[in-house]
Amino acid sequence: MNKEPKWLLWAREIQSLGQTGLAFASNNYEVERNKRIIELASEIIAEHTDLDLEHTKKVFMNQPGYATPKVDVRAAVVHENKILLVKEISDGKWAMPGGWADVGDIPSEAAIREAWEESGYKVKPLKVIGVYDANRNPGPLEFFHAVKIVYLCELIGGEASTSSETSDVRFFPFNELPELSPNRTNHKHLLDIQKHLMDLNLPTVFD
Repeated sequence: MNKEPKWLLWAREIQSLGQTGLAFASNNYEVERNKRIIELASEIIAEHTDLDLEHTKKVFMNQPGYATPKVDVRAAVVHENKILLVKEISDGKWAMPGGWADVGDIPSEAAIREAWEESGYKVKPLKVIGVYDANRNPGPLEFFHAVKIVYLCELIGGEASTSSETSDVRFFPFNELPELSPNRTNHKHLLDIQKHLMDLNLPTVFD
């Protein structure tokens, strides 16, 4: 399990306090105070990374309302004992199709949409494999806390097709996996999927 640095945990918490404070600010003094809190979180991130301070402040300031974790959905599509993966343009690595759920989405329908948009395949969710803390993995650090929902899906149609976010689409044997994009898909997710394929009555994994 990845142990996140304290400075990142502090920056996330400070940003969430400022964001929530802005949502409930009742006067200009509270607005300016909470903006400064968010700026402090941005400065912590910029001090410990090579990220631009102004860009970081813009990202943090553009998060409205009460601060809550984001929701990431992933479609685990297994066909002929192979798992569907897409190659991410952003890092050149592979992941199950998926992404952030939009406001108003039913999570399972978001997984269907993401699979279609990123891979060209139509899928049907069968069950929830697991609900994971998306930040506690060996991947690169992320600004925001997130929860990941992995759905076991049935392939029902379509054909391989790339998108603005993906450069390749393939099915891989579980023992011949390419380099994974760990914040999106990691080996624990794939191991849990294999366990559920052997016994569909297994309970949903959560952490």
